[in-house]
Amino acid sequence: MMKKIYITVILILLVTSNFAQVKTTVTQSTISFKIKNLGINTSGSFNGLQADIQFKPQDLTGSIIEASVDAGSINTDNDMRDSHLKGADYFDVATYPKIKLKSISFKHKNGGNYTGNFNVTIKDKTKLVEVPFTYTETGNTAVFNGSFKVNRSDFGIGGKNMILSDEATITVNTEISK
Repeated sequence: MMKKIYITVILILLVTSNFAQVKTTVTQSTISFKIKNLGINTSGSFNGLQADIQFKPQDLTGSIIEASVDAGSINTDNDMRDSHLKGADYFDVATYPKIKLKSISFKHKNGGNYTGNFNVTIKDKTKLVEVPFTYTETGNTAVFNGSFKVNRSDFGIGGKNMILSDEATITVNTEISK
């Protein structure tokens, strides 16, 4: 009887340790965007990235990335424009304070190159977006670098604005400690 209890306890410990979440800490992040406004590239950034990153190159089906950023942190180096972008016509940060990203699947391309399918949610509208990215590990640090395009009108940003391009390019550079 005691032997069965001992074996059961060992099995529980093994199973629990194999399924325990690996906690990650974002040590650095840069989230920037570019969009044409009146034919001129306009750029900006977001701050306040929060992420649960459980990316394992050897187990892509078991990997998960969930992240959010504070929509109110938008910064284009123009206070008047930033206030306008935080309003209801654009990001409506009072109603939708977070921009969210959640992984659906990953594919390994070659070397440190991957592609992820992510649900991106802006203003309570979710669209599937393919994100090519690189992943590199050095000791207890991992770095993700990716760039992708979104159609702003898919998310109800900017309405039917004739002077603002529909396509925006988002670039994400994130460093985590494992």
